[in-house]
Amino acid sequence: MQKQTVTETVEPHESEISLEQVKSRTVRGIAIITGRGFLLNVISQVAFVFLLAFLNQDQIGTFWVISAAVSFVTYFSDIGLAAALIQKKDQVTEAELKTTFTVQQILIVTLVVIIFFLSPHIASTYNLAEDGKLLLYAISISLLFASFKSIPTVLLERKLEFGKLAIPDIVEALAYNLTLVFFAWRGAGIMSFTYAVLVRAVLGVIVMYSVSPWVPGIAFSRSALKGLFKFGVPYQFNTFLSVLKDQGITLVLGSTLGVGGVGILNTAQKFSQLPLRLFMDSVTKVTFPAFSRMQDSREELGRAVTRSILFLTFLIFPTLVGFLVLSPVLIEIFPKYKHWEPALIPLLFMTINSAFASFTTLLTSMLSAIGKIKTVTKLIVMWTGATIVLVPVLSMQYGVNGAAIAYAIVGSLSIVAIWVAKQAVNFSLTEGVSKTLVSSIIMGGTLVTLRILMPSSIPSLVVMIITGSAVYGLSSLFLIGPTLVADAKRILKNALSR
Repeated sequence: MQKQTVTETVEPHESEISLEQVKSRTVRGIAIITGRGFLLNVISQVAFVFLLAFLNQDQIGTFWVISAAVSFVTYFSDIGLAAALIQKKDQVTEAELKTTFTVQQILIVTLVVIIFFLSPHIASTYNLAEDGKLLLYAISISLLFASFKSIPTVLLERKLEFGKLAIPDIVEALAYNLTLVFFAWRGAGIMSFTYAVLVRAVLGVIVMYSVSPWVPGIAFSRSALKGLFKFGVPYQFNTFLSVLKDQGITLVLGSTLGVGGVGILNTAQKFSQLPLRLFMDSVTKVTFPAFSRMQDSREELGRAVTRSILFLTFLIFPTLVGFLVLSPVLIEIFPKYKHWEPALIPLLFMTINSAFASFTTLLTSMLSAIGKIKTVTKLIVMWTGATIVLVPVLSMQYGVNGAAIAYAIVGSLSIVAIWVAKQAVNFSLTEGVSKTLVSSIIMGGTLVTLRILMPSSIPSLVVMIITGSAVYGLSSLFLIGPTLVADAKRILKNALSR
């Protein structure tokens, strides 16, 4: 690692790209990252299906509680400097990169020490055995490795080179899930997660630096830090509120519902968010830097937001509806998973939450990209406050189902976010949401009818999936029309171009 004394004037680290390049790379990036996201989530979900057979609700719930505890603390390790580097209009300098790296390392090391210090208290609160404590240590150590990937990732995202960015993610996913399933199959229990976390951490750093070389260095520039703080601190505060809303509540539920209840609730949440992980995360990863580059061209930005919402809802809505309708059939076909039947009712309410999140997450990303970070803060405060109040109260009264209902109510508050975003950028929600929603409802009605008429079997399931897909495709073609075909051709052309 190099130590460097940085003066206030440092040469730019990169060359600027034009608006046309931004639009071209955005379309190609969406195709690449969506494909990557689909592959990663297929790997993850296949592995998770095996875990549901090898591990019980308490073991899976223990992993989620520990992950939530570490994730909660982790967000103090970044004060938004990486996001500020991505969002910055001008070229980034080596001083900004190394100052960001230095600050992040100081925070990460401090937090890992704190986690190790608090580990006895965490273990006592959630009744963790020795293997649970070892998992806590492993996840903490993995934070140190992850921090070294931050700057190489920033450099790739600013250039919109998402093809290269996909390589480390794919390697990490394969290494993590193969290790996890292997050791779970061998009866290692919670230690399966420990081995998988460490393997992923080491391989991730090695592969990231091979695709995005950067020489880490210790430096400190007050002017660089001051400029990045203006965007970074509010951005990270918003991120922290999101973590408080998600991971913080998991910690609370761990004490009210127990790790078994968390296992049921989070399993329902994981499957309800599957389409978000498949598609939304990938698109948002591309659109945030792209929208940041378009922030001075609001008309172009409005069209880009509309098309992005249409792309997301076209993929997410039918996946949500299809999985919700067919989940009971899957459990009937595979009796080994019968003990997960209590997750079906929570799945219904979690799906409502995910449906709203499928496009409001992109809208808050857009608001952040154009610099309206305080507006995003207010929206996240609203969601966080509602979650903190409703989820614990309803969970104590109605158990796991009550918590799921609370999440559905919180999701419906997204109507406020839609209105706020519309005031900032003129996008079309009707064009982006209504037609895909109608097509999904038509498909859902078809699947419900088939589920009633047909027996629960693998051949019947295949027929339902094929028929539902065909109905959705035809209804979408009728309602959306030429736009659907034109966008498909455009994405394919850009994905295949050099």
